[in-house]
Amino acid sequence: MLSSLFGIDASNADKDDTITLIVCSCLYGITAILLVYCWCNYNYRPIRAKNLVWTSLIYLSTVLWFIGDITTNQHVRIVGAWSRCKMWVLWFRVLFTYVFASMTIVRFYALDRVFNQKKPFTTRSSLISFAVVVVFNVAYCLVNQLISDSLTVGYVPSLEACNITMAFRIAALIAQWILWIGCGVLIFRLRNIQSSFNEFYESIAIFAVVIGLLLETTVTNLHYEYYIFEKKRRIEKTVVDVVAGTLVVWFFIGYPIFMSIFYRKEYEQKWLERLAKDGPSNTYNISSNPNGTTAYAKMNDFGDSGFNNSHMDFEKNDVMHSGYPDASHRPFDHPDPLDIESTLNTQAPYNDNLLPIALRNNMHIHTPALNTPTMFSSGYMDPAPDGRHVL
Repeated sequence: MLSSLFGIDASNADKDDTITLIVCSCLYGITAILLVYCWCNYNYRPIRAKNLVWTSLIYLSTVLWFIGDITTNQHVRIVGAWSRCKMWVLWFRVLFTYVFASMTIVRFYALDRVFNQKKPFTTRSSLISFAVVVVFNVAYCLVNQLISDSLTVGYVPSLEACNITMAFRIAALIAQWILWIGCGVLIFRLRNIQSSFNEFYESIAIFAVVIGLLLETTVTNLHYEYYIFEKKRRIEKTVVDVVAGTLVVWFFIGYPIFMSIFYRKEYEQKWLERLAKDGPSNTYNISSNPNGTTAYAKMNDFGDSGFNNSHMDFEKNDVMHSGYPDASHRPFDHPDPLDIESTLNTQAPYNDNLLPIALRNNMHIHTPALNTPTMFSSGYMDPAPDGRHVL
């Protein structure tokens, strides 16, 4: 009946659809394992710099987007709970494609803020960005929820299918294109950054994948209006969505994971040398917090180093005068705390003690009490009057 009604080779969901869902789920499972590996190796500095919180949220949005695809692309019989078309299409498929785009934009905005605006991306910035993402996307879905099903998304019992009107498709596609054009503007602003994290090349690769996905989605929804009834086209649509979403996550974390497995020490040493060449204090705004490599990496850091959320630059000769009237005993008054040139020119293994404290692996900085010296086994500061090393 469907074939004659719509003039297509129509077929209901069958075992091929089930196999597709299983394969896609396995792909998400592999990506989840990679993210767990990243969290288990969070202290490996090239991985720590990849904003695992936001990357994990982007991954979660792709999973929920896939759940929406199950109904939207009709890989199951649309009966019972699956017949609540507006919930699955609007609040899963559409909402989380927008969330995916919005969170990717925020990640690029964080890069722009650090590298171009020379400002840290702190917890406050992160929370504000997250709130904007939630409010914008939920507001869009709420408006569409209140509009009649006949104008947006509705269930057709006689066909056991969800009817998505052309007006709703066009509006949803326009919103997606606007989001990714904004993302493209941010990527263009990142074109001149030179750093240890390959941000620009990752951004170009991600943008290319997403634009390809958007073109495929636009053509499928506008030209093949009844694609959900054609097995080959609905399977193709879901597979393209899943592959694109997982590729974005892999672009974020794939390279440092590979290097940490096969060239762990060598890659970290090379990474640190490049970081030193980039200029840690100027480009990355390295703080005294040991859990964040850069201001960009500190997505969930409140910046609480014990000094009223300020950042300390360990490359400069910051002097704490209280309790040290004699300049020769001031703890941070050292002529050259981080000798980058000698570090890069030496053939010896990379010395952790030559790095800014925020990048070392062999120590943890506790909240200091001013005027109270702390025992410290090694460092690049002069001893206090009583012979102790002070941090």
